[in-house]
Amino acid sequence: MITREVRERQALAAAVRELRARDRLSQEELSLAAGLHRGYVWELESGRRRVSFAAVVALAEGLGISLSELIERFEAARDRLERRG
Repeated sequence: MITREVRERQALAAAVRELRARDRLSQEELSLAAGLHRGYVWELESGRRRVSFAAVVALAEGLGISLSELIERFEAARDRLERRG
């Protein structure tokens, strides 16, 4: 059984990957735009890293979207994961 924390990490990872792909950004380009280390972005997208609120804000800014839009994408991804079981 997947824990809530793991599911939430996976949902954020999926949301960031989808948004990055939509904008045709590499992980390196996103990391530069967000002011985060490329390895941090890789770990986040792989669902291996806990993420601080400050990093979530930086990711939204790096993606050129509002924090609320990133949260909406996260919630949609979480809902998809929960439906899968």
